[in-house]
Amino acid sequence: MTDQTARPRSDRSPGSPTPRLRIAQVAPPVERVPPLGYGGTEQIVYELTAELVRRGHDVTVFASGDSEVPCRLIPTVETALRPAGIESDAAGWFATTMQIVGEHAAEFDVIHSHLERWSLPLARTSSVPVVSTFHGRLDLPWAAQQFVDPPDGMVAISRSQASTHPDVPWTIIHNGLSFDRTPFVEKPGEAFCFVGRVDPEKGVVEAIEVAQRVGRNLRIAAKVGNLARHRAYFDDVFQPALRRAGNTVEYLGELNREERDRLFAESYATIMPGAWPEPFGLVSIESLACGTPVLARRVGALPEIIREGVDGFFGDDVTALAFFADRLPGLDRGEIRASVLDRFSAARMADRYEALYARMTQPAPAAAGPDAAPSAGVRTLREPVPVSGGGTRA
Repeated sequence: MTDQTARPRSDRSPGSPTPRLRIAQVAPPVERVPPLGYGGTEQIVYELTAELVRRGHDVTVFASGDSEVPCRLIPTVETALRPAGIESDAAGWFATTMQIVGEHAAEFDVIHSHLERWSLPLARTSSVPVVSTFHGRLDLPWAAQQFVDPPDGMVAISRSQASTHPDVPWTIIHNGLSFDRTPFVEKPGEAFCFVGRVDPEKGVVEAIEVAQRVGRNLRIAAKVGNLARHRAYFDDVFQPALRRAGNTVEYLGELNREERDRLFAESYATIMPGAWPEPFGLVSIESLACGTPVLARRVGALPEIIREGVDGFFGDDVTALAFFADRLPGLDRGEIRASVLDRFSAARMADRYEALYARMTQPAPAAAGPDAAPSAGVRTLREPVPVSGGGTRA
């Protein structure tokens, strides 16, 4: 059933509305907005766009031509690359996206780029303020060089992600989703679920092992990439693991959000055994919003989201994750749901971005006098200030 929950609380003060802005949201050309299946970045672009439009802002989305958004859409490719099987060399498509955004830059007060490393040259060359949100890993070789003297408006989606480059003046804004139609089931089923990608860094094979150790069935909803390494892992590692597990594991393929939510709500718990440093972990809040606890490794941003002993448990390996499965019945699924609806709502996320947009679009203060030092080119390190829910206020 669908639980019609009241709109999550917003941090905005009713007495000080944010001025109406002309905002460009720039999505990668890899998935449509919103994604039909699995696509975290594009889902966040959609959620933020919908909330900004609801608040009266003039928003334009740069994304694939098959996207469906509640505002003006400027296509950067005809159809999303990944579903079309084009994924091996997307650099040219990202460069084209930058070019198209540049041609329209004068139409906006602020540009919000979600293009990962491509956001940096866009921000450095744009005549319009650019907010750059990084959704992926930053502990990679390219980042050390690119983050030397970074432009203003840099956003990390977790403290963990930001910590890989502590000298960057990050604004930390956790992701958020709308939960108006998120289902809640008082008495879930007995099976675990895994949602994500068929990829070694996500730990999908380890999820099978956890379920087998506990003696529970497992349902897997995961997409498979188009790259050769993705197909090789699917064929040579994942498929044999499925065959060995027999009828205790069901592979569902890639599901849309409504189907994923139903899977979460009906599951005993969600398993997230990946060892990679999750920059955020959108699957975790999707699961918790359905009241479904999470068994996960203590990696990346997950400790910022999952309250140990309340929302689930952390284990360092397959053995530890299986051990904590016996403690799941003691968790309050209603409390799990209520907390995440407040901490990780789309409204709260939009509040934070509105505040950043307002700062980025403020005119530079006038010099105090003829002897005052010029302000152009001067950057101030902005120390984030903690706010409730694990985010920070710039």
